[in-house]
Amino acid sequence: MTYVTAEARQELLDEIARAIDELGVALSALGDAYEQLDERSADTLEEELFRPVQAAYGQAKRAHAAFASRHSLAVRTFAPAPPAGAASHGVKGFLESAVEAVEESDALLSELQDSLLPVEVGDQELRAGLAETRRTLGEIAPRAAHFVSRFGR
Repeated sequence: MTYVTAEARQELLDEIARAIDELGVALSALGDAYEQLDERSADTLEEELFRPVQAAYGQAKRAHAAFASRHSLAVRTFAPAPPAGAASHGVKGFLESAVEAVEESDALLSELQDSLLPVEVGDQELRAGLAETRRTLGEIAPRAAHFVSRFGR
């Protein structure tokens, strides 16, 4: 393995980690929103938003860990994100924060895919994992908008 390939693989892992960290921020914000809702609305938020973001978070972490393992690189552990903010932000504010973090994560993964770095390091499994994560993330913003439109009714 050449130095360039090792460096490219580490760069790829670092960018995926940044995207995973953003998903952690989104999960934290969704958790804070959940705490402010009545039981029925909280269940809806969990089903429509929290679970898909959690699934994307898990997909990205698995892709990260498997790639690192396949190429004998250090596997990073991801700590939970700190609370998203003060309760005064309200449910809508927390949802906006969550959507921003999801969109940032998706943008980071999109840039990686566009850079062709995953192709250059020759890892089909990683490319598939990133594509699946992005498919899941693509559903979040419309679901959040729909949830907010029904909120308070």
